[in-house]
Amino acid sequence: MGNLQIQWYPGHMTKTRRYIEKNIGLVDLVIEVADARVVKSSQNPDFDRLLGNKKRLTVLTKKDLADESVNKKWEAYFKEKGRTVLFLNSTAGQGVSDVIPAVRKILKESLDRAAAKGMTKTIRLMICGVPNSGKSTLINALCHRKAAEAQDRPGVTRGGQWVTLQKDVELLDTPGILWNKFEDPQVGIHLALTGAVKDDVVDKESLALELIEILQGKYPEALEARYKIELYPGEPPLEVYEDICRKRGFLLRGNDFDYTRCAAVLLDEFRGGKIGRISLEEPDAGV
Repeated sequence: MGNLQIQWYPGHMTKTRRYIEKNIGLVDLVIEVADARVVKSSQNPDFDRLLGNKKRLTVLTKKDLADESVNKKWEAYFKEKGRTVLFLNSTAGQGVSDVIPAVRKILKESLDRAAAKGMTKTIRLMICGVPNSGKSTLINALCHRKAAEAQDRPGVTRGGQWVTLQKDVELLDTPGILWNKFEDPQVGIHLALTGAVKDDVVDKESLALELIEILQGKYPEALEARYKIELYPGEPPLEVYEDICRKRGFLLRGNDFDYTRCAAVLLDEFRGGKIGRISLEEPDAGV
């Protein structure tokens, strides 16, 4: 696994980097959004440089799509590191009400200083994350209205915008941003699987094979149950792929396999949680 090479760094992401650098001085704290299914891969390594020493709150979205037992491992991992991390299901509103209180707790010292001077400080936040990490859904949940476009594809948020969350809390939205080279090919694969990389620049059939191989190793029962197939030890992912084609009737003339249609369904059902609650990364495993 890991033979599929994925690189994606369009021009608008360079523009976003510059936008973050230009505006980081205006905010008190950055909300970094990552995907609970791929915690390591969805944390942009460029943020350490772009955000400098700015205070951060990490939120892991789509917790409902991730394996609950793995979520608990990540929770313990971050607790040990002394980092404030929240797990959210923004679509259902789960955990969203914890975000602003967590921000206020992190900024307590500066808020108390302002209060001691009889001032009410306006908290200014910036939200950052990789594409399709759930930023827009979170923003809409925080302000109880459609303040940002939220679609299950990368590249929807095109420019930054300020959003009022509470009377003394403002948030600057930023488009999703990747980095210019994935040093570990598996990072690119994980980001592509979760939709952070646009499907039109990815070989979907190869990506589907990668997904099958991952599920064979980590979640074989879920794969068998969803597609009504039976796996056997050492079975090549291509044979599993073809079994799924047969079961779903994805066949062309002459009984050739419709790999393209099957790949689209596999990826869609994984991203939608229909195969099960699946985490691709754990704290004690490499990405």
